[in-house]
Formats: sequence, structure tokens, C-alpha cells
Amino acid sequence: MPPAELQRNKQPTLSDVAVVAGTSVPTVSKVLRGGTDVSPATRERVMDAVREVGYARSGPRPSARPSAPEAPPLIHLVVNHVDGSWANRVLVGVEQAATAANVDVVIAIARGDGEWVSRLLRRPSQGAVVVLVDPTSVQLAVLSAARIPVVLVTPMSRPAAAVPSVGVTNWEGGRSAAEHLLALGHRRLGVVGGGRDHLYSTARIDGFRSALRDAGVEECEVAYADWSREQAARQAAAMFAAEAPPTAVFACSDVMALGVIDAAAEAGLRIPADLSVVGFDDVPEAEWASPPLTTVRQPIAEMGAEAVGLLLRSQTWQGPRSRSDPPRVDLSTSLVVRRSTAAAPEPPGPTPRATRFPPRD
Repeated sequence: MPPAELQRNKQPTLSDVAVVAGTSVPTVSKVLRGGTDVSPATRERVMDAVREVGYARSGPRPSARPSAPEAPPLIHLVVNHVDGSWANRVLVGVEQAATAANVDVVIAIARGDGEWVSRLLRRPSQGAVVVLVDPTSVQLAVLSAARIPVVLVTPMSRPAAAVPSVGVTNWEGGRSAAEHLLALGHRRLGVVGGGRDHLYSTARIDGFRSALRDAGVEECEVAYADWSREQAARQAAAMFAAEAPPTAVFACSDVMALGVIDAAAEAGLRIPADLSVVGFDDVPEAEWASPPLTTVRQPIAEMGAEAVGLLLRSQTWQGPRSRSDPPRVDLSTSLVVRRSTAAAPEPPGPTPRATRFPPRD
């Protein structure tokens, strides 16, 4: 049966998936349970077929409660790393909200092999909070088919399917950073962005630029450092070596702002006398910096807590087949002013001419 004809079925079945994948119904069922005794090539064909035919398991999703009756239900926290204070603060918010709801949290690391989806399928849960990970349309289709709800936290790109998400007001945060620096008299500004294609980095830069345009300030230079302190230091060093270097730099994360501070120290620039620096996040390192970093605070722990609440309420939203749009929550950012920003330095005046006295007799 051609895929187009299968797609017209109101309720695709496991048999439909098996036909498109060129395998058996038991194999399809095994993949959707996260079975490990299936070859990677077969698993990929089945997952592609699930998305193609639009299969979704009927009836209630598998119980999220372990076999022991006294054990609480589970949710997954899917992250691409656990190092650094940003990830830890998300975990704090997730854990607090889960504890309040009497839910346990299992951490799954999303490595490059994509096997985190199969690990979720093997351990039935109430769903997954997915942080700084870009699930593909196939991965989201398989999780939807297995009736495992997903909430994305700070999606890196536009989600491949309609799923609930939690983020912050990145555009407004970038604009508030620019307005602060403009109010201090800065007119030569630089920006260090994260990933070129990351939605939240782009939004922060766009908000920053919008304030400059409204103030009639020339376009600022933008460099990209892929969220790395070391790369940010190299990009900032190149800015400082220019003929008209910036008097202020906005970095799209606190970690990159620390790299800008490193480069300033190497160039002999004093902060904030010669250079003002603004970051984004307000992780603990921002307050520990020397001088303490002015930054745009995003409520990281609150995002984790909000995502858990959204996940536990997700049964009220019926997924991609629902006519309603998935919930999207944007928490407010706020500017935290510390000692890394100050009034723009006075431009150097003209070199005084030497007074010429007539020669003495």
C-alpha cells in the first residue's frame, strides 16, 4: 500500500508502519518499547515510518509508576551535558517542582547517537523535559506514537513538530542590554553571539540591534563564539585590535562575557574605565567575576520548574493532532547592573600643538 494511501487512514496501525518500514509488526512493537535487540538500520527505518504514517498508540500510555506500589512516578530530564552552573540551575528547578508533585526525576544524556529516545521508551514515564536539545521530527513522532509527552526548554531552533515549550524574553533582554549601554553614553559597541543558528542567540542580538537603530547609532560589529569562553576571548581580541575598537561589548552568555574580560585584561583595558561588558544569564560566575558582571538575568531554575508543571498538565493538550496550538511560556528577563559597566570613556582630544618660540639672539 503506498504511503500516501496509508496517510489517509484515520488511525494508522502497527501493520501500516511495518509495511512502510519493510519489517514485521513484532519488530515495530519492539522498537516502540525501546528494545535493544534491533539493528540501528532497522530502528531508523521503523522510526521514519512512524513519522511518515502518523502512527500513535491508542488507549492510555504505559504506566509511569514503577512496580513497587509505594514508589513515585517518573519523569525524564533530557540534557546534552550536566557540567556548568546553567544546567545545574535547570536541574534545581526541575527537582523542586517534581518533589512538590511527588515525582522522581531520571536524567538522560542526549549524546550524538540519538539513543536517548530508545532509553526513554524502555522506561515508561509521565514524559520528558528536554533542555538545550534539538529533537528531530522523527524523534518527536516516535515519542508521540509511544504517548510520551515532551516539553522543550529554550529550543535551539524551531521545533520540528508542535510541542509545548518554555523559554524567556530573549529579544527584550538583548534590547535592555543595549538601552543600558546607550544610557551610559556608549556609541561604539560590539556583540559576541553564541551559535549562528540558535534561536535565542539570534533573538538577543536582534533585540540589541533594535535599540541601536532607534537611537540612531551605527550598526555594531557581531562576532560568534559558539558559547565558548576561549572563542569569545579570541573574537574580542580582534575587536580590540581594530582602528576604532568598541567601548562596550554585549555577550550573549555570561561564560562568553568572561572571555571578553579575559581578552580585555590581555589588551591592558580596564573594566569599566576603558571597556564596559554586559553578559546574559546571571549564573553565579557573573557575581563572582572581577569586577562583578552586569548581565541580563533569565530565570533558569524557574524555567525548569515551569516545564515540569507544563509536562504534568500535558494531558489537557492532545498533541500534534489537536486543533489547538501547543502551550508556549516565555518568562521575563531583567537587567542586573553590577560594576562591569560605567559611562563611556571620553574620546581622546586633539594632540596639543607645540608652541614655537622665536630663536634667541
